[in-house]
Parts: sequence; C-alpha cells; structure tokens
Amino acid sequence: MDVLKIIFWIALFIIFYSYLGYGILLFAIIKIRRALGLGKPFEGNEDFEPEVTLFVAAYNEKDYLDAKVSNSQSLNYPQNKVTQLWVTDGSDDGTPELLRKHSDVRILHEPARNGKIAAMNRGMKHVTTPIVIFSDGNTNLGKESIKEIVRLFRDPKVGCVSGEKRIYSKDADAAAGAGEGMYWKYESQLKKWDAELYSVVGAAGELFAIRTELWQEVEKDTLLDDFMISLRVAMKGNTIQYNPEAYAIENASANVKEELKRKIRISAGGIQSVVRLRSLLNVFKYGTLSFQYISHRVLRWTLTPLLLLLLIPINFFLAQEEGFFSVTVFNVLFWCQIAFYAAALLGWFLENRQIRLKILFIPYYFFIMNLSVFLGFGRYLKGNQSVNWERAKRGSSSEQVVA
Repeated sequence: MDVLKIIFWIALFIIFYSYLGYGILLFAIIKIRRALGLGKPFEGNEDFEPEVTLFVAAYNEKDYLDAKVSNSQSLNYPQNKVTQLWVTDGSDDGTPELLRKHSDVRILHEPARNGKIAAMNRGMKHVTTPIVIFSDGNTNLGKESIKEIVRLFRDPKVGCVSGEKRIYSKDADAAAGAGEGMYWKYESQLKKWDAELYSVVGAAGELFAIRTELWQEVEKDTLLDDFMISLRVAMKGNTIQYNPEAYAIENASANVKEELKRKIRISAGGIQSVVRLRSLLNVFKYGTLSFQYISHRVLRWTLTPLLLLLLIPINFFLAQEEGFFSVTVFNVLFWCQIAFYAAALLGWFLENRQIRLKILFIPYYFFIMNLSVFLGFGRYLKGNQSVNWERAKRGSSSEQVVA
C-alpha cells in the first residue's frame, strides 16, 4: 500500500505540474528575472519594415476567400511591401478561379490533392521576401497584425513569431466555444511567460511567421506543420516569440464532437512530433528550450493523460482502505475526482443547449482534451491519419471576439 501511495503522489504531482504547476513556476521565474532586471525587451532597428509574404495554403475555401483577401488588403502595412500568395492545390470548388478576380493575389494551383504540407513545400519555393507570414484561409487578421509581427523580428535572435488565436464570442456560449476560448486564454498567458523566459514552444497555425531563410521542407506526412516548422527554427538557436496584438479570429468548433475530431488530429500530430523531435528532449543540448518543451508540451501529449487514467483506480484502492466516508486526504481527493467527472458528464448533457453554465463546460473540455490524446495515439499507431485537409465544422460568426 505504501508503494501505491508513492505512485499516487508522484502521479498527482505530474498532473498538477503539467496543467498548473508549470504556469506557477514560470510566473515565479519571470517575477525574479524582472526584479533582477533581466530579460529586457530588444531595442533598436526602429526603421525595420521589410517586405513580407502573406502565405495561405487553401483547400476549397470559396466561402471565405473574398473576406480573407479583403481583410489582407485592409491591414495596416504598406501594401507595396505585401505579397499575397495562395496555394490552392487540389481545390475543386472554384477557389482558384475566384481568386483570379483579385489582381494583387498570386495563385499557385495544381489539380492533384497532396495535402497541406506538400502545398506549403511547393509554395515556399516561390517566396522571395525576407519574412513569410502563414495564416489560414478561414481566419481574419487584426488590423495591426503584420506590424506587430514584424516589430519582433527587429531582434536578430528571433526566427519565428507566433500570433494569437481568438474565438468569436457568440460561439463561446456553446460547450466547444466556452472550453476552447478559456483554454486559449490560459495558453495565451503561458505563451507570454514562455516568450519572456526564452522561447514559445510552437506557433499557432492560424497566424505565425518565420524568416524565409530559416525554412526547412517538412515531411509530407506531418500532421502539425506549424509546430514542426517553428520548433525546428528554434532548434537552430533562434527563438520563437509571441505577440497577442497580432491575432487571427475564427469561429469555435460547431460542437464538441467537431472539436474532438480536431483535437484527435492534434494529439496524433503531437505524438508524431515528440517522436520526430526526440533530440529536443536532451536538456544538456537545448537547455531552457528543452525544459519548456517537456513541461508545456511533451507531458500533456504523453505521460499526463495516462496518469489521469491510472489515478482513479489507485485513489479508489487507497480510499477503500481508509473507508470511503471517513474524512481523509485520499477520500477527499477521490470524491473530488468523482465530482469533476460528474461535472464533465453534466456538461455533455448541456452541450449546445440553452442553459449557459460555462463552469460545467470547463471540466467537459478538459475531459475531451485528454480523451483525444488516447484516440490520437491509437490513430498514430495505426498510421491512418490523412495529411489532406479535413477541416472541422465551425460555428457561425459574431462581431465580438474572445481574446
């Protein structure tokens, strides 16, 4: 029984560290660094205003492309320094033809559908600007996004800049939106602290940029292109910085079923990334970047979901030993787990209904996140995850956004 207790406390510590402890530790380190006057923002090169390419790899985006092109044209950056490049390989809904109506858009198209990575690899051979900014065809960017991204590239150590993902607030009323929106708020704060300490651990695919010279072709079967591209830039000794003032707005997933589909793909890609970036686990070689990578990503994609699953039966045996209704630490923790998963179940019943109890959507979304890791791991082992575009259904738009 003593061995079970040791396993229980180690598991509980890792779970706590993965989701909250790392954030607390980051906050403490940042406070100490600030007090010591360390980590001051880069100053200099104020006139830095290079040419940029807005790169969109799109598949069947005819419903979004006019709004996307119009949004890109309205961004506060000299338009003579902005190249819009769309790669529409495989699209058969008229996307390439509709894009040709826009004279300032450069289009690369071939009929074969080989997936997003193949389109990106092909398109990058045509990028000539020093900075390339990637965004999705179904997202709109904040007006100052290019300026805010470019501003951080003034520092020569910065190789990649990640923007922020924002969710339309109308969608945030549903289970998927409530969980997704709150999750991204928390992630946004962690990214700020990660960037201040050293580097963000991966970029958001909705909006990120790299120095074109640092681009490396990505394997065609890659599932998380944004993560792999940005981390490989960081592994070269550059940093990934984060600027929430550069943001992409999109609708939340239409429902939790659609969000689960998206999360499964991300989880399968996470496992794939851990395998392919295994050298990044070497703390002695990559130092702070490895520490951040393991703490923020690897644990969540590998060990922590497994420990969450094991914690319930272990806690059950320990609570049973002391009597379920006696007031002990193990009993309290056991019933807290039961209450948490009951709240997740209740959140499932309330999904997309008119009763707005967002506090119940949080445990539900947390459960969905960890369930997706197991399902994603199974999909990765089977090797049946397609690299072709498979967009989750999104909710309707609203004028307000949740940061």
